[in-house]
Amino acid sequence: MQRDPAFALLGLYESALPEVYGYLLSRCGNTTLAEELTSETFLGAVRACRKTGSPPVSVPWLIGVARHKLVDHWRRREREERNLRLVKQDEPEAVDPWEDEIDAIQARDTLARLGPHHRAALTLRYLDGLAVRDVAHLLDRTVHATEALLVRAKAAFRREHDQKEGSE
Repeated sequence: MQRDPAFALLGLYESALPEVYGYLLSRCGNTTLAEELTSETFLGAVRACRKTGSPPVSVPWLIGVARHKLVDHWRRREREERNLRLVKQDEPEAVDPWEDEIDAIQARDTLARLGPHHRAALTLRYLDGLAVRDVAHLLDRTVHATEALLVRAKAAFRREHDQKEGSE
């Protein structure tokens, strides 16, 4: 009888849980969502490690699974919001310039107010430091579409940030 590969994950669970949860919480800023995505990450990891040819179970691999779960969440949210926008028939917004340095707390607060597609693109590109082509792959977009999304996302970030500063 062959041992279930998911047992390797069980041995790593206690040490990996805080790292996976911390990764997700730092990117989404919502404890409930981070807990749900952490749960989905470990359930997805169990399914994935049972497949033939799966990579060895490790914390970096689990962080990768968590990243995919977060991107999947943002995609679902984007589809939901896109459907709402179609109903409201919103107009596209103008692009503003982007500044390099913004306080981390304000940045997280501003990111939380953005749509999931903008939040996903900015988080993957600037917090995770992924190349545009990698962001495009994770978001299932072309590189050019991702570059345009990043421009719009930075503009939306700037507007949200400026609007919050103006109201204080």
